[in-house]
Amino acid sequence: MGVRSISDRRLSLAKGAGALALALFCVLLIAFAQRFGWLDGLNVGLMTLAGDGRDTALGGKVTMVMRLASAIGGTLGRITLLTVVLMPLIWAGYRRSAMWLAAMMAGGTLLNLALKQVFAAPRPDLLPHLDIVHTYSFPSGHSAGNMMFFGALAMLAGRCRAYWSAGVAILLIGVSRVWLGVHWPSDVLAGWIEGLGWLAFCAIWLPARGGEQQRPHDAAVRGHSIAGDKAMDPETVEGAGGGDQR
Repeated sequence: MGVRSISDRRLSLAKGAGALALALFCVLLIAFAQRFGWLDGLNVGLMTLAGDGRDTALGGKVTMVMRLASAIGGTLGRITLLTVVLMPLIWAGYRRSAMWLAAMMAGGTLLNLALKQVFAAPRPDLLPHLDIVHTYSFPSGHSAGNMMFFGALAMLAGRCRAYWSAGVAILLIGVSRVWLGVHWPSDVLAGWIEGLGWLAFCAIWLPARGGEQQRPHDAAVRGHSIAGDKAMDPETVEGAGGGDQR
């Protein structure tokens, strides 16, 4: 049984590492395609549509929504949301889940910062920037970070509704970066792929749902006066009661 468990863990590790390697390879392909101009038609076309949308009657209201989405998905917004999520997890006894989430986000952030330095891609200048940016453009940190964060929350929840909600949040934040003129669509796509690959890799250590609650419950039962070595057979208890009556 132990040998099989070790073999399964090695297989899971290989699958996770393979998924991350595939994701990074796709990011590399997108980077080369973007650098050699093979994605100019897609990037310029979609960003031009965003610019045209900003000039419409509803453009101002949409821009407000996009600014809000971008702020929530930014570094400060993610740290705030992460803190808000970690505290209830720890309070409810899901310490392993909280540790996994924090470690996954820390590692994913470092990965994205490293990739930005490797590719050193400048920000697009097709549209006026509606957000203040100081880092390189590729891959999008907003897209990668929120794919990791909201994707991880959906994995911890394990419900279909959670996955749909995460997908909407990830899509909206990614689109907001193009609308605000600070990322090419290919930057956003690469960020999503990077975040998904990192999630697949970190899923190897994802705590099993319900396991953390079951263990404290078992420990409480084992320490109770009617459990473990202290437990007594019901018939013995009943017999003892009868002896007292006699």
